[in-house]
Amino acid sequence: MSRKLLEEAFIELIEHIDEGVHIIDASGVTRVYNKAMEDIEGMKASQVIGKHITKAYDGWTEENSTLLTVLKTGKSLHRPNQKYLNLMGKPIATVNTSMPLFHEGEIIGALEVSQNITEVSELSEQIIQLRQQIMDPAKAKDHPNYKEKHYTFDMLIGQNKNYLNAIKIAKRAAKTSSSIMIVGETGTGKELFSQSIHYESDRKTFPFLAINCAAMPESLLESILFGTTKGSFTGAMDRPGLFEQADKGTLFLDEINSMSLNLQAKLLRVLQEGYVRRVGGLGDIPVDVRIIAATNEEPSKLIEKGEFRKDLYYRINVLAIKIPSLKERPEDIKHLVDYFIKYYNEKLSKDVWMLSEEVMNLLKQYEWRGNVRELQNFIESSLNMVQDEHVVNKEHMPDHWQEVFGSSKVKEERLTFVSDDRSLNEQIRELEIEIIKSKMNEHDSNVSRAAKSLGLSRQNLQYKLKLYGI
Repeated sequence: MSRKLLEEAFIELIEHIDEGVHIIDASGVTRVYNKAMEDIEGMKASQVIGKHITKAYDGWTEENSTLLTVLKTGKSLHRPNQKYLNLMGKPIATVNTSMPLFHEGEIIGALEVSQNITEVSELSEQIIQLRQQIMDPAKAKDHPNYKEKHYTFDMLIGQNKNYLNAIKIAKRAAKTSSSIMIVGETGTGKELFSQSIHYESDRKTFPFLAINCAAMPESLLESILFGTTKGSFTGAMDRPGLFEQADKGTLFLDEINSMSLNLQAKLLRVLQEGYVRRVGGLGDIPVDVRIIAATNEEPSKLIEKGEFRKDLYYRINVLAIKIPSLKERPEDIKHLVDYFIKYYNEKLSKDVWMLSEEVMNLLKQYEWRGNVRELQNFIESSLNMVQDEHVVNKEHMPDHWQEVFGSSKVKEERLTFVSDDRSLNEQIRELEIEIIKSKMNEHDSNVSRAAKSLGLSRQNLQYKLKLYGI
């Protein structure tokens, strides 16, 4: 392929990717500005190309521009949260990766790839404001929808010896203020345990706050945890983070390993020193917060993979609680079924007494990759199908649950394909669809986690979901 064709293919590729691409030359003048970048910043390429970067953006200087910084230093830069005003004065929030461009050892320009998080950033600001309102007892209790609801130890249902041991450790932990690490698969009840500990402790009259670190973009998690100072970035306000809001209480950090190592280091500093510094702030604010952290993988494996700092692990893992999966405690299925039937009878105004023997046998044979949360979903779904009956039979199971139990019974048939007249490609396609469905169900439809467990990129899995109509 000729150089000209390669250049044309390169330009065509840049114009069709989802990420914004901005390239400047050695003098700081924009040379490439693709369609995605136009959409992100609300500007036309004609407004930017041919202009020095400090002229195209209000407030940009050689000191605060990431493109000019890498042009000067010759080193790549990843900025998880960049906020600025575009030429029209509109606030923009992006996640950027900037890198210098070299030719024969000399810097000839710089390239920046951007992902737009403006809407997510604005939503985060609203979430923080709502959290503040909720955490103001005077305002919250006057709200017509205010309900004081929390989990306690009597809601931990089971007789399995390992599960009872986890409860025993949790009750002892409630009598101390040391940090706690909870390990358990998705749906095992990690937050239920953490709330039970809090409301049994001396901190029970102070706030219990929880955040799933995997559910919040990395670029915003720091602001939510540590708070912001007015002027630290465009639109920022003086706002306390979760550490300040949970002062004298408990902060539950679910999927803590989803934090970047850099943010884990900042968290470690707070735990060691007992002070928090807001984003953009200069002063340290004292906080007294008990940390309960959780992961759905063994911490030792996360440390080996470089996803969890060893020093942070030792700081948090003072008290360790391992919650067994539902697959590891099948004897508890009957106890949980009885508990959820009673709960949903009251909530749905039903009068169900039990499950049929056939349905109960199906539950005992099933793997429950979604654990207790999945079992709870099954009971609620089935009771919604009941009218005046007192026993849940197979016909009361919603269609999607009929499919779940049906597919779990034919695992071996899936792999053997005996007496199947379809082509190999058709059979592989069906198997791939079933595996993807299973992983999406296992990870509560979280595309990122399902993709990771399948060894795929997030974009690749999204393509397959769309292709197969899943």
